[in-house]
Amino acid sequence: MATEFRLPELGENIEFGKVTSVMVSVGDSITKDQSVIEVETDKAALEVPSSVSGTVTEIRVKEGDNVKVGAVVLVVEAGGAAPKPAAPAAAKAEEPAAPEVKQPEPPAPKPEPPQPVEEAAAPVAPAETAPAAPAETVPVEATERQLTAAAVAASPSVRRLAREIGVDVNQVPGTGKGGRIMPEDVKAYARRMNVDAGGVASPRAPVGDAAGFPLPDFARWGVIERRAMSTVRRRTAERLGHAWSQIPHVTQFDKADVTGLEQLRKQYARQVEAAGGKLTVTAILAKVVAAALRKFPQFNSTLDFAHDEIIYKQYCHIGIAVDTDRGLLVPVLRDVDTKNLTQVCVELSQLAERARTKKTTLDEMQGGCFTISNLGGIGGTAFTPIVNEPEVAILGVSRNAVEPVFINGEFQPRTMLPLSLSYDHRVIDGADGARFLRWLCEAIENPFLVFLEG
Repeated sequence: MATEFRLPELGENIEFGKVTSVMVSVGDSITKDQSVIEVETDKAALEVPSSVSGTVTEIRVKEGDNVKVGAVVLVVEAGGAAPKPAAPAAAKAEEPAAPEVKQPEPPAPKPEPPQPVEEAAAPVAPAETAPAAPAETVPVEATERQLTAAAVAASPSVRRLAREIGVDVNQVPGTGKGGRIMPEDVKAYARRMNVDAGGVASPRAPVGDAAGFPLPDFARWGVIERRAMSTVRRRTAERLGHAWSQIPHVTQFDKADVTGLEQLRKQYARQVEAAGGKLTVTAILAKVVAAALRKFPQFNSTLDFAHDEIIYKQYCHIGIAVDTDRGLLVPVLRDVDTKNLTQVCVELSQLAERARTKKTTLDEMQGGCFTISNLGGIGGTAFTPIVNEPEVAILGVSRNAVEPVFINGEFQPRTMLPLSLSYDHRVIDGADGARFLRWLCEAIENPFLVFLEG
């Protein structure tokens, strides 16, 4: 009996995987849980095990293919050999030979009725688009769409928003005056579509304004080179484009005096290194943020428009942005609030190394509550990070610098750390954003505050 093995779920909101290796051939005998292909997603590279046993009779994917979750990867003959399917196929090929002799009689009368039908349809078709008979339904649908479009009340900006996020504006119910479609209607409809489809519908969904404006021929002005987008880059573009268009971002800026913290960090660095980790500003901030999320639970939430609810998480998993040769990846530190700083440092070092060597698992890339993106090692004084949906906030960290600070009537040299907090204004008010970031700064400057209030 032939069984189809389909690409299983690869993780939350992952619809496609790029095949990087096919590990079996037609005729191979495979067992359940044996790895048959290797795929790469935007989050990890992993081997996919078979859910069936038997002999491979057909392989429907090849290296380089973008395969959708649920698509057939292999056809396996359970408990049989590869030649078995060939026998029935040969038998079926011989059976039609006899009917072919009888078929000339029925076709004789059949061609006659279609001819008058085509002649009758011919004068009608040219009046609309003049396609062949099979395309007669196309002009009707097009006409319906034109009529619907004419009746749709939506401003040019709303129509552009719909195009950018891949929504047919004609299908969106309007809640404005006289049924007018508002921006919120388009966004709500897009969210419902994503919920129904289990995520993004296509890996080739339009991103930003590029969907509506074709590119010019750049080769007219000089030599160009085209390179295929990596899976990680494509998915990053889609996710960030969607987050930017869906989430009303606000970014709050502040600075923390880390003069004392830097002294402590250098003092205890060797102790942490002996345990296998590295005492970094990012690791320290992860612990401080974990305490802040307990005090400000709205920052540890997710907006669920489909059910008109806000989901508050009782756990604390912190995503850490890691720069890799494949692009930006965000592995997740689990239960940061329940671990000591040394444990966090060790786990963070291990996570970052696995991300850079393509060994991160899907589980390590999911379930984050809040993200930290530290660009201090590269430079810059501030930036506006984009919220890592479905989270509602992200902390950006820039390079610290020694600055003169007026303290007790005089200027003193202090090491100041610039922080940028971006958040979803639908869930978090500006005052709460300012309070959260100020609390972070005070906790960094006075770690005892974490014990008092965290």
